[in-house]
Amino acid sequence: MNDLVNSLTTELRRGNLTLAVLSQLQTPQYGYSLVQLLEEHDFHIDQSTLYPLLRRLEKQELLTSQWDTTESRPRKYYVLSDFGKEVYQQLREEWMKTTTQLNSLLKGGDKDESD
Repeated sequence: MNDLVNSLTTELRRGNLTLAVLSQLQTPQYGYSLVQLLEEHDFHIDQSTLYPLLRRLEKQELLTSQWDTTESRPRKYYVLSDFGKEVYQQLREEWMKTTTQLNSLLKGGDKDESD
């Protein structure tokens, strides 16, 4: 049963990763700073998952990137593109709607169990 729950939890989280990452790219971030921002909100993501996701989002034109070579270690910064901002807002609205619906369903499920 634990393996099944772990698998389903991973599946749930995978669907949330894109929205979580987009939510933190209103201002430019490089990979490690993005990981830290997400972890501040108890949202953990492996760098091995993050970097392919960032590349995919950039390929989909949701992000733009720029190298900063002014410091000793060059860093690639990512930020939402104008298109990415539009998509993020639509996904955010859908998330809020879905969350409200699920909360209603889950609360209804709790009521049924207590009857």
